[in-house]
Amino acid sequence: FVHESPRWLLSKGRVRDAEAILQLMAKKNDVIPPAVLFNRLELEDMMAKRKKSYAIIHLIKTHNIRVITIIVLLVWMILAIGYFGLSLSTPNLHGDAYLNCFFSAVIEVPAYVASWLFLRRFSRRFSLSGSFFLGGAVLLFIQLIPSNLSALATVLVMIGKFGATSAFSIVYVYTAELYPTVVRNMSVGMSSMACRFGAIISPYIFYLGVHYEFLPFILIGSSTILAAILVLFLPETLKTPLPETIGQMQKIKGFACRSTHINHEHLSTNGTAGEAITMVRKKEEI
Repeated sequence: FVHESPRWLLSKGRVRDAEAILQLMAKKNDVIPPAVLFNRLELEDMMAKRKKSYAIIHLIKTHNIRVITIIVLLVWMILAIGYFGLSLSTPNLHGDAYLNCFFSAVIEVPAYVASWLFLRRFSRRFSLSGSFFLGGAVLLFIQLIPSNLSALATVLVMIGKFGATSAFSIVYVYTAELYPTVVRNMSVGMSSMACRFGAIISPYIFYLGVHYEFLPFILIGSSTILAAILVLFLPETLKTPLPETIGQMQKIKGFACRSTHINHEHLSTNGTAGEAITMVRKKEEI
């Protein structure tokens, strides 16, 4: 009952099928489409690109996409450890186990609503990073709660579950928007595989509680905050066109500027080289 992605159809050269779906979308939204959706030059360009095949190796082929892929895989793995770890640890909380399990399930409803609002109104990066930071910070405070206030510790765990659930909803959309159409399905699939590795690891995290009661919460909280920091290096995708090719992907933040600055300092040691690089930069600005 769900139509195929027009972008994917175009990448496969199925222009007529893509046009039919776009016409249907326009009709459903009361929009009058242009008489010609794709001109001849665009179609020739798409057909030329269609001949190139892509594999998983393309997710790490260039420096920019390699850094993005590594960060995304780490974020998905840490997210799975936190989400499934908190879900499976519900019987270990103080109080009635059935009631805690009920609260753990109910807290996901406002978390999904919050993630929907975040995606509509706020930056992708800061929404995901904020959800990670909220979920991780509260878990680090659990060890400071006195034993006679066990209910407060349970509330903090539920807030941590709220943050993890919101992040889980946002990360799917954000990952799909980061990658171009030609490798988008592979990137989401590979990220989901990393997520399963995190899910496999998550039950063993709470076995560490036999050594120190709060050690699992410290590990999950600190790793989640690390994920919140890593997300800030990813490019923003809100209100930006989805990339079609790897070359159209946005640049990772923080790395390119730093390397350019280092190269500039190195070349400036020679006066002639310093003047040359200055002239090139002025030309680029013009």
